[in-house]
Amino acid sequence: MKIAVCVKQVPVLAAMHFDPETKTLKREGVPSEVSAFDLRALVKALALRDLHGGEVTVVTMGPPQAREALAECLALGADRALHLCDRAFAGSDTLATARTLAMALSRESFDLILCGRNSVDAETGQVGPEMAEFLGVPQVTAARSLEIDSTTRRFAAERETDEGFETVTGPLPVVISAAEDIAPERFASKAQQAAAGAKPCREIHAADLSADLSQFGSAGSPTEVVSWEAVETNRLGRIIDGTPDEAAAALAQLLVREHGLFGRWNVREQPSVGVVAQSPTRSAARNVWVVAETRGDALRQVTLELLGKAAELAHALASSVTALLIGSDVARFAATLAAYGADEVLIADDPRLSPYTTDCFAHVMADVVQRVRPGIVLLPATAYGRDLAPRVAARLQLGLTGDCIDLGLDPAGRLLQYKPAFGGNIVAPIVSRTVPEMATVRPGMLPLPAQDRNRRARIVTLEAHALPASRVQVSARRAVAEDASRLDRADVVVGIGKGLGGADHLERLRPLGELLGAALCATRDVTDEGWLPKQCQVGITGRAIAPKLYIGIGVRGAFEHMVGVRRAGLVVAINKNPKAPIFKTADYGIVGSYEDVVPPLYARLRALRGLT
Repeated sequence: MKIAVCVKQVPVLAAMHFDPETKTLKREGVPSEVSAFDLRALVKALALRDLHGGEVTVVTMGPPQAREALAECLALGADRALHLCDRAFAGSDTLATARTLAMALSRESFDLILCGRNSVDAETGQVGPEMAEFLGVPQVTAARSLEIDSTTRRFAAERETDEGFETVTGPLPVVISAAEDIAPERFASKAQQAAAGAKPCREIHAADLSADLSQFGSAGSPTEVVSWEAVETNRLGRIIDGTPDEAAAALAQLLVREHGLFGRWNVREQPSVGVVAQSPTRSAARNVWVVAETRGDALRQVTLELLGKAAELAHALASSVTALLIGSDVARFAATLAAYGADEVLIADDPRLSPYTTDCFAHVMADVVQRVRPGIVLLPATAYGRDLAPRVAARLQLGLTGDCIDLGLDPAGRLLQYKPAFGGNIVAPIVSRTVPEMATVRPGMLPLPAQDRNRRARIVTLEAHALPASRVQVSARRAVAEDASRLDRADVVVGIGKGLGGADHLERLRPLGELLGAALCATRDVTDEGWLPKQCQVGITGRAIAPKLYIGIGVRGAFEHMVGVRRAGLVVAINKNPKAPIFKTADYGIVGSYEDVVPPLYARLRALRGLT
């Protein structure tokens, strides 16, 4: 079996520094490492090779120093390496990167291509699906397990969804993007590092792949970064002093009397990142599309958030808002889409479109986008959107910015797509050179618009022309966490950090959670330990939420987590470490252990609610 693993060398995020005055990243002296998800993909590839035989080829694209990443992978056990190294590759966005990697990989017949779910510097998660489209093979994103039957040449993978997991089976070859759980971390020994130098490492140049160098680097990239900006928040930063009982009583009074807990909320909106220029110069016929996502019997709230932003953009562009519904028995959602801002609803309703598969949904979406040519297309940055949008973008050769936290318009009418990068410490406004301009936006980043039940939309029924048979089969869906499904819409969320001490202590927070009607979320450290499911993880590598009230208990407050609660109306921190970073990004903080603070807080809130 021939397995390829695509890896990326990334800067160590903790060593990066952003200068807000010059709006530049300081990279001098910053060490590099192989992206963590890519290393786990490599470890899985090595295990499959040892089980089925064959070889593992590690591939990277980057400057000469990226050879260090290949050396690390060879030391871990890869058999050989391919280094795509050429000045022509400089400035590549995800589409140009995927195109280049696909060209190199297509020169050989690989049975399996693995990569990390996303790189830790850009967090796009787009290269895997875009590469699969260029290669013309199926894809599985965010796979947490993978088995290969070398006799039948088929795979079986379990992938993460926003609610749980589902099993995907299909034929080889396939592109798999790996989540954290696919394999444990491994580190090479000194002997392995010494032996790695004897393994073959071939350098590949742009001219080896194509005579048309315009396909590579910045010339072949349909997106570009406009600038770098710091992410700002507007928090009170107030520490509540006193004994645990006194501090808990004061906090309870503030939450109920001042901020409307148990009644009508009185919390501030956090400042928007996106700026929408009024009367932009490029506005003709640039209608804004939102690709709707459903969950069971309802629309996902992120779809409604996107409709609100789409209406704002369309107003500035003197245009209209179109919602695209794809699925089975989805026409019933048209009225809700109209109530939240859609002027037109395009509906592709077909029993063959359930369950969701990349092949069928990408076919429908790419067909209608190509025929109608909207100006802007927005999708949710959910498991669904991260799987679908890159595939369609590669098929139509369009620029795509993934996991945006806001959108805007510049004076020329270009869509400004604000994407966090380098662990979320900064945000990069990105623009597209292609039309339509495409972006995915994280749930909870945009305000929910008011609905108007009297609004009506034009309904257009789409025929699912020549719907292809899906190359993969989806089965065994299972939900793992009720809290995960509630995080999109919960008014109160309790965040769990490692400071809680262990999963067995979660039960101590249950009375407070039930009193507040709260959903639970967690930091990455907590989900890595298995205290809560991955679907409850909030932050740069998890999900974003926008509750009225977020209470962080034992949460240190690293930016990687706090960027996920940026749009929370009110942030409360309870932590026994007075130097915990969360106190700098919270409205109210109590320095103390949760064992001392939570019981009196629960008792006081219960009394203020009138319960005995």
